Amino acid sequence: MKKLFASFFVILIILSLASCNSKDKTMSKEEGKLNIVATIFPYYDFVRNLTGDKANVKMLLSPGVEPHHYEPSPSDIIDINNADLFIYTGGESDEWAETIVESLDSDVRVLKLIDTVKTYNEEETDKTVGDETDEHIWTSPRNAVEITKNISREINLLDENNRDYFKENSKKYLSQLTELDNEFKNITKNAKRNKIVFGDRFPILYFVKEYNLDYECAFPGCSSETEPGIATVNHLIDTVKEEKIPVIFYLDFSNQAVANLLCEDSNAKPMLYHSCHNITQEDYNNGETYISLMKENAKAIKEALN
Repeated sequence: MKKLFASFFVILIILSLASCNSKDKTMSKEEGKLNIVATIFPYYDFVRNLTGDKANVKMLLSPGVEPHHYEPSPSDIIDINNADLFIYTGGESDEWAETIVESLDSDVRVLKLIDTVKTYNEEETDKTVGDETDEHIWTSPRNAVEITKNISREINLLDENNRDYFKENSKKYLSQLTELDNEFKNITKNAKRNKIVFGDRFPILYFVKEYNLDYECAFPGCSSETEPGIATVNHLIDTVKEEKIPVIFYLDFSNQAVANLLCEDSNAKPMLYHSCHNITQEDYNNGETYISLMKENAKAIKEALN
């Protein structure tokens, strides 16, 4: 891994000294506009809601790419080095970002968002607590509020000329996130049941903690496993049948296989749950946002709990 990053930095130096061909692949610097780089979709979406047309915003993870397979390209590294603000989660999957941050000039502000909210360790399928911090902090709308507040503070510090504009945008967007949080509170408060079942990985620990939901899942966190054990499958099938679970969730970028299996011998139906870690190219082209995708999740959760 160290050799890989060393290679990236060599390429960075070469490209930084190269002709304009390299600049065509990186963010341009416009007078009066901030350059902000965010690693993944939710942070990118929060920033563009806050800054409007007053900043150039880049998402490192391209739409449609499975989020756990990302590696920074040389142009990504250049953009981070030339940014006014670099935003990332932190944690084990962002070790590459930590390496880059150590090499950044002091005039690049860095916001490590895992330090801004209360964190939990990943839980195994049997609910035992593991050793690794769950990094999917954005899946709770309440966390999204805190994350947005922290991003807003950084942007206001960087661009005093547009501070009033940013503050107004922040006020509007925080109101939308709070409304989203209240929607989930009302759904879970008035629900007939308290348990959801994921026939997939389980990246929404922060969500279920926030709304006091119970859950069962095929894989913990964002496990690299591709097939659950027989005991896990049997347990999930028994749970679905005994508790008459109406919905089995699967994730975006999933093959849906386990969810379909769990639905075969029951009246449950498979439904998509958006992790919002990344967004499909089609959804991106259609203008979907963190809030629009979470509103779709709200409809699905409501059906799953009734």
